[in-house]
Amino acid sequence: LLSLLIVNEVSRVTALRSAILVARKMSHSHNEETGAHLDRMARYARLIAKSLADQPDEDIDDEFVEFVFLYAPLHDVGKIAVPDHILLKPGRLTADEFNIMKNHVPAGMEIVESIASGFHVGSGQHVDLLRNIVRYHHEAVDGSGYPSGCCGPDIPLEARIVAVADVFDALTTERCYKSAWTNDAAFRLLCERSGRSFDPLCVDALVANADKVPAIQAQFHSDNGFHEGYMADL
Repeated sequence: LLSLLIVNEVSRVTALRSAILVARKMSHSHNEETGAHLDRMARYARLIAKSLADQPDEDIDDEFVEFVFLYAPLHDVGKIAVPDHILLKPGRLTADEFNIMKNHVPAGMEIVESIASGFHVGSGQHVDLLRNIVRYHHEAVDGSGYPSGCCGPDIPLEARIVAVADVFDALTTERCYKSAWTNDAAFRLLCERSGRSFDPLCVDALVANADKVPAIQAQFHSDNGFHEGYMADL
């Protein structure tokens, strides 16, 4: 009986991870966020989480770190519901277009709930962590973010981690609407907005690991889509 319970649980975990990988591939195939972006930002998120876990006053275990790494690439999965003419617009979005863009958060939540209910995981496998990443990663610690205007510790730690990782990679890579920033310039912006847009501890954690960033960028520099490296780390 114990063996059957273990096999059943392993099967559910495997199925859940397969669904996550499919959703991840769908999300970047529909918009500018390539597989390389998701590979990099997931590793930046893991660097931040690991650094925080090493601090004695933070109650973070290895399982939290690895689930942040697993779920981080799904932060913007709801963008598959955003029209291409908005998602891929080379210029600044209008107020109306930005409001449409914001809808990717509730759309992402619907996808997460579909995954959770479809694989009967509920709150298991840290799915609440995935929910928090999708729902809160555009919130700002000063309350100026969206969709809820949450601030400070009301924003789950995993979402604060992903926000820093995501913005850093967005700044340092070329997009249809911008050229790539240098790493130093991106770090300066994060530090300038620390305590306003971003959690100071998360910013400090990434800056403290600045020497590890070039290796991640070198390994995942391509924008050719899905990378085996992500699966290998699972």
